[in-house]
Amino acid sequence: MNILILSWRDPRHPLAGGAEQSVLEHAKGWLDAGNNITWFSSRYKNSFKKENFESIEIERGGNQYLGVQFAAFFHYLKNKNKIDLVIDQFHGLPFFTPLYVRKPKLALIQEVAKKVWFLNPLPRPINWLVGLIGYLFEPLVLKLYRNVFFMTASMSAREDIIKMGIDTEKITVIPHGVTLPKKAVKSEKEKIKTITYLGILSKDKGIEDAIKCFQILASRTNYQFWVIGQGETKTYEEKIKKLAKSLGNKIIFWGFVSQQRKFELLAKSHILINPSIHEGWGLVNIEANCVGTPVVACNSAGLVDSVRNGESGAIVENNTPEELAKAVVSILDDERNYNALIRGSTMWADKFSWSESKQKSLDLVNRIIKNEI
Repeated sequence: MNILILSWRDPRHPLAGGAEQSVLEHAKGWLDAGNNITWFSSRYKNSFKKENFESIEIERGGNQYLGVQFAAFFHYLKNKNKIDLVIDQFHGLPFFTPLYVRKPKLALIQEVAKKVWFLNPLPRPINWLVGLIGYLFEPLVLKLYRNVFFMTASMSAREDIIKMGIDTEKITVIPHGVTLPKKAVKSEKEKIKTITYLGILSKDKGIEDAIKCFQILASRTNYQFWVIGQGETKTYEEKIKKLAKSLGNKIIFWGFVSQQRKFELLAKSHILINPSIHEGWGLVNIEANCVGTPVVACNSAGLVDSVRNGESGAIVENNTPEELAKAVVSILDDERNYNALIRGSTMWADKFSWSESKQKSLDLVNRIIKNEI
């Protein structure tokens, strides 16, 4: 079977995150079953138009924010006779495949964007115009897919999709697994209590609230702060670094790091904070948990699925930097509770396996191809 994945970013994109990583893992499972995979996504600086990555044929065209959809349309027309299944991945905008693809389709959606539309990185007032258009038209776009099967990673995302008019029976929830580094990671914590943010530096991921939380905690001399990830744009990254200037040498910006280094830093951290306003799942939470690091997260869609309140971390009631800081202090000032959360974190993370998730998604795509659902 020949499978075409349409996605705004591919695993080699410098801003690739949990969404791209999860799709890659599912694709590996489909490859192992003897299928051929082509992944079409956007161009980025110094990218190749075509390359092979882990036996997946990657082809690129168009800009990630606007343009990749048009390029994907022409790519499909050129190759439609040798395509058996199309994976249409949503990231705000999907690829509108119900309008031109007559082959079997699967819509892959991490989360319904909703108010995240207004947090795009475009300059004012264009960002508000694009945000308003996206917010108003998202329900209409989803209605185009009412006859398409959906795959998502959390019950929160499932509920949001249902609210947009998609039939419950057309939605399959398959949680993400965790991609562990090849080399074992030691879970020795830093001597100084270390609070970490991991993810793209963007408004919707809550990096500004993370910095404000750090500034509240900075009055305590035995705290330090790490930021792992790069800015959605260089301009925004510079803005965040200026915002954090008052923290002086208490904060380290690690930038983009390898998978191995990411887990090493997470293992050394005492707590990961996740102030994202909306997620499809929150893979970084499970990544932190699997190396014994509890998570303090906002009460947001997706995060309430990937964080077990009181077991693998804490969900704050009010999504403010003050509440995040209060939860961090409460956990770290109670050694007995903190050690219980470490144990609970690893137990929770152990429940997620890519081998199981890949088998479930393989079963789903096979049933779609065979018209068995």
